[in-house]
Order: sequence, then C-alpha cells, then structure tokens
Amino acid sequence: MANLESDFVGIKSPNPFWLASAPPTDKEYNVRRAFDAGWGGVVWKTLGAEGPPVVNVNGPRYGAIHGADRRLLGLNNIELITDRPLEVNLEEMARVKRDYPDHALIASVMVPCEEDAWKRILPMIAETGCDGFELNFGCPHGMAERGMGSAVGQVPEYIEMVSRWCKAATDLPVIVKLTPNITNILYPAEAALRGGADAVSLINTINSITSVNLDAMSPEPMIDGKGTHGGYCGPAVKPIALNMVAEIARNPETARLPISGIGGVTTWRDAAEFMALGAGNVQVCTAAMTYGFKIVQEMISGLSQWMDEKGYTSTADFVGMATPNVTDWQYLNLNHVTKAVINQDDCIKCGRCYAACEDTSHQAIEMSEDRVFTVKDDECVACNLCVNVCPVENCITMRTLDAGEMDERTGTPVAAEYGNWTAHPNNPASTAAE
Repeated sequence: MANLESDFVGIKSPNPFWLASAPPTDKEYNVRRAFDAGWGGVVWKTLGAEGPPVVNVNGPRYGAIHGADRRLLGLNNIELITDRPLEVNLEEMARVKRDYPDHALIASVMVPCEEDAWKRILPMIAETGCDGFELNFGCPHGMAERGMGSAVGQVPEYIEMVSRWCKAATDLPVIVKLTPNITNILYPAEAALRGGADAVSLINTINSITSVNLDAMSPEPMIDGKGTHGGYCGPAVKPIALNMVAEIARNPETARLPISGIGGVTTWRDAAEFMALGAGNVQVCTAAMTYGFKIVQEMISGLSQWMDEKGYTSTADFVGMATPNVTDWQYLNLNHVTKAVINQDDCIKCGRCYAACEDTSHQAIEMSEDRVFTVKDDECVACNLCVNVCPVENCITMRTLDAGEMDERTGTPVAAEYGNWTAHPNNPASTAAE
C-alpha cells in the first residue's frame, strides 16, 4: 500500500496535497473543512502587516475562460491579500494548528520591502505554531503597484535580500513563491537560493485580462464600468507551470532546491506530473474553488492506486524521475522516425485529421470517396497534429520505425545511431559541417 505521507523541507503532512494561499484558505472555517475533507496542508491566505486591513473591491472579483462544455479552463482574479485584521487571522491559525497538529499550516506573508517589516511580523506569526512561511513574491495585481508581490519577485536582488532577512528572523522553513511574469524563472530561483530560502513554490498567477464585455467595452470582471488586469490560474496554466518547474529542477545551480508545484493541478495525474518533474509536493486552488474541498479524496485515491500499480511505496520514489529526460531541442534524436497510423475500426469518419493535415500541415492524409482516411507515409513527418485533433482517443497513434526500415518520405533507411542537431551536417556550427 502506497504511503502518501509527505516531508517537504521538514514540514510533515498526511499527503502531498496542500491548498494554495487563496480564498479557500482565508479563514478558520474554510481550513477546518479542508482538513476534515482530507487535505494534507494549507497555505493560509496571504497576511499583511498590522494596522488598517487591505481593502478589496465589493464587486465581481473573478473572470473565467470556459471550454465548449462550460468546463472551467482558467480563472482570473483581482482579489488582494486578506482583508481581515492580522490579529484575527493569527488567533484562528493558532486554534487550527492546535486542533490539527499533524497537518501542515504554512503562513503566506507579504509586507513592504523593508527589513524591519519582515523581521517584525515573522516572529508574531510563528507564535501561532505554524510550520513555515511562504513569501508571496508573485501576486501580479493590486499589491504589485504598491511595491510588493511580483514587484519584488521580478527583481532577483530583492528576492535574495528579503529571503536573507527572513531566514535571519526565524528558524522555521522559508519558501519563496515565484512569479511567472518574468523572462527567465531561473534568475529569481537562484536568488532565493542565494538568500538562504529552504524552497520555492511556483507558479503564482499570470498577469492577464480574460475577456472584454463588448456591450460595456470594459474588461471583465467589471467594477462600475471599469476593469483591470488580474492573476490567471487553473488548468490552462499547467503547461507553463510544468515548464518552469522543470527548468529549476534541471538547472545545475538549483537542482537541489526543493519545489512546491502550483498551477492547474486538478487530478492525481496532474500532481504526479509535477512531482515527476521535480516538485516535492503540490498546491491546489482553482480545482477546489470549482469542485469543492472533497476533490482531494479523488486525488488521494488516484495517486495511491497509481503508485501501487507502479510499485512506488512513497512519493519520494518518483519525484524528479522525469527531470533527466527534459532536454534542449538541439539534443533531440533526429534519427528517431515515426509515422501516423489510423485504426480503421475506431475511426468515426469525422474527417478532422484530414482537414487539419490537408489545410494546415503536410497533406499526408488522403480521403477516399467513401470517407476512408489513410496516411501517406511518403508525406508524413509525424507532427502529431492528427493525433491531437482526433476526437477518438488512441484512434490515431504513432509507430516508431525500426533501424534499417525505409523512411518513404526521405527515401533513406532509418539510422541506428543517435544523432542530434549539434552534429548534423546542415548545422554550420557542427563538426560534421567542417
């Protein structure tokens, strides 16, 4: 039986599924319901400094992107950090940690980029018994305009500086939450490591406008006829998050930096993919806001069953296993040749593969008068477009040609040896071109 217990930078939890800092973790009531539903940990909604609370808008805070079936693909929010007094949050956190000692409770924090502000608030929060801190350097709206959030996360020197302040102010683990609104995710990750951070979490939300109301001519969500940019999250951002996690995990400078993966985690498979690329655990927000807290039960059972089938006894067994297989384009094997194959028994004759290939790709699928679709191997470059547009799963697959087998498109047999662009004769920088 798979053991899902998690130990992330010394923070223990019953499973690797944490709720990310967001509306679902805004108060004691929510967090108790989350723990009762099965979540292993929560990152409490971002706390600010003492004094007058942050003021949120009183109108719509979320915009959305839906699929054709009305399934939520992406969520945009313009909400700020907690708008409840700091002392109220701290009292609630202390009660929750007292009653759920075996669950992880992380405090997300955002205060002005001043040493005294950070060194004052961390010890106060630590008195709640929380297990660690997450420094919110990712929020792209509202707070960034005040010199916080992604305004810090986009400047590596600030990340390093604040991380160092925080490590000097607490013995608890410090996790730095990174913004994706940056050219190269390695710069802030390396800065966090230099500053002594115990881990990074990513990605935070992506700066976005999800839609425009064409009657009012204003971005949505709309507040009294006006809209603004917000933070984009949900299933649509998962590919971006996976790439950034992988970049940190395979970079020699940050390869040993623990990662908490965030971005569109909706199923156990999503979580497993993040962990296979190097994340020690995952954080979830949009899925919980869409389907409720009990979705974690499907994540737990699905991940446990998959691990049993694979023979993994703990999540540590597969964390980072896919990282070595992430490479740069120039190192891909150019001698690996595949061709599309259509299973005629499964084909529903919709013609999507033909239309996509004929109009936008390589004219490698032909259609007979009675709508039988076949692949022309002499034209097929194995681009995989037909596989992706086909509505029937596994109706179209890719067959790998054996070494020595003739590639009808090039008229040459498939080479047995590995060969990449760095040594290709067409590459002016390769030794083969000399």
